[in-house]
Amino acid sequence: MKILLVRLRLIGDVVFTTPLVRALRRTYLDAHLTYVVEPMAAPVVRDNPHLDSVIVVPKRSGLARWRDDLSAARRLRAERFDTAIDLHGGPRSAWLTWASGAPMRIGYRITGRSWMYTHVVERSDDLLPRHSVVKQWDLLGPLGIAECEPARDATEMQEGPDTEARAARVLHEAGGGPLDPLILMHVSAGNPFRRWPPEAFATVAVELARRDPARRVVVTSGPSDEAAARAIVDRARERLGASGAAVSHVRIDLGELHALAARAAVYIGGDSGPMHIAATTETPIVALLGPTLAERSMPWRDPRWFAEAIDAGPLPCRPCRQRRCEPGDFRCLTGIAPDRVVAAAERALASETRRRRSDTGIDDSASAEAAADAPKRDTREGGRTDRHGAHYA
Repeated sequence: MKILLVRLRLIGDVVFTTPLVRALRRTYLDAHLTYVVEPMAAPVVRDNPHLDSVIVVPKRSGLARWRDDLSAARRLRAERFDTAIDLHGGPRSAWLTWASGAPMRIGYRITGRSWMYTHVVERSDDLLPRHSVVKQWDLLGPLGIAECEPARDATEMQEGPDTEARAARVLHEAGGGPLDPLILMHVSAGNPFRRWPPEAFATVAVELARRDPARRVVVTSGPSDEAAARAIVDRARERLGASGAAVSHVRIDLGELHALAARAAVYIGGDSGPMHIAATTETPIVALLGPTLAERSMPWRDPRWFAEAIDAGPLPCRPCRQRRCEPGDFRCLTGIAPDRVVAAAERALASETRRRRSDTGIDDSASAEAAADAPKRDTREGGRTDRHGAHYA
């Protein structure tokens, strides 16, 4: 059996499809699984142990786009897939699914595109308090695959063979050592509705660095937000004075981000692709949620791993479709106070310390009891799976 999966973008959305990939491999042990994706999100699935091949289609415009799509369609049709699943729902993914010629084609019910599928699935509204993984899992319904569970069907991302070494070099260049508590802070997002104010990030970096001189705060961002990230670091260093070297900015790719997140003591960031990459590790996460709901966007993983949502609380305009800020002041973001994020980060750091002590057999029951009494805003699920051998074309 040959199964085609199409999810072109975005980074976080591609991460959310990885539980489905594992479920398909578990259900169809001998199937050949192929994933089609655009370049930006390709690192998420390139080394996925459950996939047999990954096809990266260029993201261009104009005549080049048409040539790319026709070439991809010919390749897909030549593969003679038995089943094709459009996990995306956009015009391009729907067309590629249809063009594959698979006898069974599954996709969402969308006006103007449903005819391209043989099996149509109702698409739940993005504003509902329903997790994105569950929403995409609906597409497995025609195959009779049972409901997903975070502990069993966690999101995942595997690292390439040299990624960890590259990440270690990046950390060394940032002045951090292998034993230093690493606080990884991602300060950008795909749109202004998910960007917490730079001054707030700087305040959190300063406060966490002041509390423990051994800590290293590493700030990351997307390529378009590098200037903002550097400004955050400059503000923090100015306020820290002589100890300002504890805060630094690094340029990394998605693989290096995953490796750094895996060795971090805590990850802090908004609802963006990098946060969901961090969620494929066991690292504690503090999620800054503006217009999105925790029920929809929190890490989907084993509930043993710490994850806490910080938001501005109930607002008449939240959640929203992130097209226009009705109040005009992005209050869902500006309403998140830095001291709440610092407190959540300290709880996350404490949870990581307890976990490491537990792994080494050190009794820390008193600390565990104290942590149980600490207030928590919202904790969701997440986790990782072991690597399995697979052939990649």
